[in-house]
Amino acid sequence: MNAPTPLDRLLLPELDAAQLDALEEEAIFILRETAAAFERPALLFSGGKDSCVVLHLAQKAFKLAGSGRTRLPFPLLHVDTGHNFPEVIEVRDQLVAELGEKLVVAHLEDSIARGSVRLASPDESRNGHQSVTLMEAVEEHRFDALIGGARRDEEKARAKERILSHRDGFGQWQPKNQRPELWTLFNTRLKPGEHMRAFPISNWTELDVWLYIARENIPLPNLYFAHDRQVIRRKGLLVPLTEVTPVQPGETVETAEVRFRTVGDMTCTCPVESDAADATAIVAETLQVTVSERGATRMDDRTSDASMERRKKEGYF
Repeated sequence: MNAPTPLDRLLLPELDAAQLDALEEEAIFILRETAAAFERPALLFSGGKDSCVVLHLAQKAFKLAGSGRTRLPFPLLHVDTGHNFPEVIEVRDQLVAELGEKLVVAHLEDSIARGSVRLASPDESRNGHQSVTLMEAVEEHRFDALIGGARRDEEKARAKERILSHRDGFGQWQPKNQRPELWTLFNTRLKPGEHMRAFPISNWTELDVWLYIARENIPLPNLYFAHDRQVIRRKGLLVPLTEVTPVQPGETVETAEVRFRTVGDMTCTCPVESDAADATAIVAETLQVTVSERGATRMDDRTSDASMERRKKEGYF
């Protein structure tokens, strides 16, 4: 992450835009290469900030003025745990409707009904079970490439990823079997049943994402901006008070001004205290943080240093 920088917000307009232009060009190239190399790709879209950025980039890559294309060359795919923030689902559906894209929603509830997902208890977090539902969607729709907004700066396991990341017939990821990508040449060969994960914004940082959101005026769920919310202080995190994260004995509910740096399943995603009410303010705030967004806000990544890598090997995105 970025080292703390005493940057006055008035200097933000003077930040060099050449880096963003280069990242945008690279991402568009990866999106076009993926669409050309695979028969049935899909873009993972949850309504979160990174997937909103990738969707915006895809619009630029395939629906430029004069292209004659009214839809992306692949559908959008969301794995819905049933415990998503309602504000995020609302933005997801609104954007899909406005852009006229096809959305495929794979429901974890259906996996539970089929018996392929079994919860240890009704209040167990469903986040780690998304891999099963995702792989069922891959098999049902015969997707051979999944495009997503994962970035290398998010977490140590994701830092090991290639831009095109191979998955075997069980959806598993093996770090030692990743393919070299010298001179931006991608090995896209697949055996029957295998698929690829594509990460167009691999080389972006959280700061790059927010600079791009500010520049392109990309709409996001209001959770990303400062608002008052009831929270519970638990194990060094601010846990949002929801029906699936209720107050426990001995805990106190308080109202705090917070925002979310990342959004996911309500059972494992926490906000941070902040008064940043717009993208420019978040850029200034991001320049001074010392903990990655997942490290600061995700309960599921605190179970062990290898928790994300273990989930990725099981098929997690």
